[in-house]
Amino acid sequence: MTALLEVRDVVHAFGGLRAVDGASLDVKAGSITGLIGPNGAGKSTLFNCISGFLKPQSGSVFLDGRRIDRTAPHQIARSGLVRTFQTPHTLTRMTVLENVALAAPRNGGERLAGALTSTARRRERDVRAGALEFLELVGLDGHADELAGTLSGGQRKLLDLVRALMVAPRILLLDEPMAGVSPTLRVELLEHILALRDRDGLTLLIVEHDLDFVMRASDFVIVMNDGRVIAQGTPDEVRDDARVIDAYLGTQIEVA
Repeated sequence: MTALLEVRDVVHAFGGLRAVDGASLDVKAGSITGLIGPNGAGKSTLFNCISGFLKPQSGSVFLDGRRIDRTAPHQIARSGLVRTFQTPHTLTRMTVLENVALAAPRNGGERLAGALTSTARRRERDVRAGALEFLELVGLDGHADELAGTLSGGQRKLLDLVRALMVAPRILLLDEPMAGVSPTLRVELLEHILALRDRDGLTLLIVEHDLDFVMRASDFVIVMNDGRVIAQGTPDEVRDDARVIDAYLGTQIEVA
């Protein structure tokens, strides 16, 4: 597998603190890659640098060979790199279905008189059908006509995932997808993520504190500590790496 995402020597500091200190990693096309590390390791800051919400002070980020680290977040999303957030940005006064449909890519002419044409109406039906299909995928189709503000925290995480999928990404960055999700939904979400890779060939990079989830879901695992990448490899390779065990305060990573 070739690398779809390449991060090279990225540095980002807040004052005198280097939150990311020369981090480099590759995410291979068609893989699930987990990004783990103790609190304060720099994972979220690196995520923000990759997705354009922060600009690296040095280093570079490439998507399929094209440099993107000086590109605006919405342009990065249009190029195929889409992310979710630890706290979902839900439009609470719109329905669940409207939240999803709003994420669908739009053609420029739709904003003008063409909105009343048969082509636009047909596209609206297609968007609605696609949104309902994704909602069914994560078990939210029964809530399609409810206000998004009525959803639980875990359900909002699933809604955030569906909205990201509506953009038709080439690579999806998931920021702590398991946080606030019930145990039952966790099992379902793992199945959905594996299906996205196996059925659709989607590439995923996942920041997550749930190590059991990461080790079960990931083809490759990257470990950060103190702003640097200290280890990477398969889950089995990382689990027994002395540097990783030391970073987690001497506790060996186990999978239940």
